[in-house]
Parts: sequence; C-alpha cells; structure tokens
Amino acid sequence: MNVPEKASRRASILEPSVVVRGDGVSFAQKIVAGSHHLTADEPAAAGGTNSGPTPYDLLLAALGACTSMTLGMYARRKNWPLEGVIVRLRHAKIHAEDCAECETKEGILDRIERELELAGPLSAEQRSKLLQIAQRCPVHRTLQSRIEIESWLV
Repeated sequence: MNVPEKASRRASILEPSVVVRGDGVSFAQKIVAGSHHLTADEPAAAGGTNSGPTPYDLLLAALGACTSMTLGMYARRKNWPLEGVIVRLRHAKIHAEDCAECETKEGILDRIERELELAGPLSAEQRSKLLQIAQRCPVHRTLQSRIEIESWLV
C-alpha cells in the first residue's frame, strides 16, 4: 500500500480526542477536548493576542495536573494526611554544555523545572516518597520516553 492510501484509510478511522483549529493567519487556536473548549495563543510581544496560554504553558499544565492528581491518588490509597498540592513549573531552552547531569552535551535542550508544595502533616519519609511518586505520573513518563508522532494529510 502506498503512503497516500495508508493516510487516507487511517484518517477515516481516527477518532481524535483533541481537535485544534486555527485561521491560518493569527496564532490564536481553538481547542476542543471532549466537551471542553480552550484557546491557545502567543503573547502580544511574540505576535499573538494573548487570548490564551501558550502551547508550552499547556504542556506544563498537563504535567502539573497529572503530577497533582497522581500524588493525591497515592496519598489517598495510603491514607496519608495530604491536604493539598501546588505544582509550579517552568520551561526553558538550555545549552546542553551547561547541563552537568545531562547525557547530551551538544545543542539546545528543553528543561522543565517542577517545584512541589505539599500541605498537611506529612512525615519526612512520606514527603520523600511523594517526590519519588511525582516522577512516575503518566505525563512525566511520556515526556521522558521516546515519543513517535505520525502525521498525514487528509
């Protein structure tokens, strides 16, 4: 089967979980995720209209939400006194040569910094375990895995 046939057949069976629509002129994008409607955009300084979070903000939000949900689920399962979670995130592009703990030493790398604030009378051991559990949230695992993205025209 040649590529166009494969793409055509695939497109007809794809049930998207997220649909993003843009007008092709502005950065503003309308996002539909199930019954939820969102907008993504770029700041005015970057040529956007600042009508919504940037794509990287949405990526960080996904990681933060997953982290908080995972910690809450784990603490509930263990009956630990976790009373709240705040996840603060930042994305940056860094030079690989400036990253002491990175395997890659050439080019530009993406770095996400994640700060966790855990409320409640948790022991030091519980806090330490929750930090380990944060590394295992599904979105964290996805971001650290090799990701294959397939694209085609319809």
